[in-house]
Amino acid sequence: MLNIVIFGPPGSGKGTQSEKILKKYKLIHLSTGDILRNAIAKETPLGIMAKKYMDKGELVPDKDVIQMVINKLDKNTEANGYIFDGFPRTQNQAKFLKNLLKERNTKINVMVTLDVNHDELVKRLLNRSKEMNRSDDKNVSIIENRINIYNKQTAPIIEFYKKENKYQSVDGMGTVDKIFERICTIIDKYK
Repeated sequence: MLNIVIFGPPGSGKGTQSEKILKKYKLIHLSTGDILRNAIAKETPLGIMAKKYMDKGELVPDKDVIQMVINKLDKNTEANGYIFDGFPRTQNQAKFLKNLLKERNTKINVMVTLDVNHDELVKRLLNRSKEMNRSDDKNVSIIENRINIYNKQTAPIIEFYKKENKYQSVDGMGTVDKIFERICTIIDKYK
């Protein structure tokens, strides 16, 4: 089983690259952001609660995100592996995921981090807001808040995966295909 964490700040290309990775390696995409946006669109209790956090650019509480991940894994017990996109985002979530996968006799093989400079992130997110009507990318202050939260709360889990010898960094600048080539070079070492 091949389990990959794709990581990076908002706008780094995680979703775009995840789509390409899951097709090539026949993995299941576990995107907590997609699950939350779907719940918001359907106005489920989870969606209503999550919207309050996401509209401010804040992280949804761990307990809610963790339950979503468990549900997704339980629905796909025969999977070849997963690409975790947007999860884990906190030390708690990273430790939880390690233990959850261990209980299922598997593990995270590699964490691939997409490195993109700040100005490019803001540009990409503003463009995405226009193209995809994403409420969490509406304006620069929300975008800046999301990037700041990533830097303060999420980026520290890089240390968790470095200690596990699973951290790999990829230059997230350039064409989608060029970035994908760089990612595949890394993933192929872990197959």
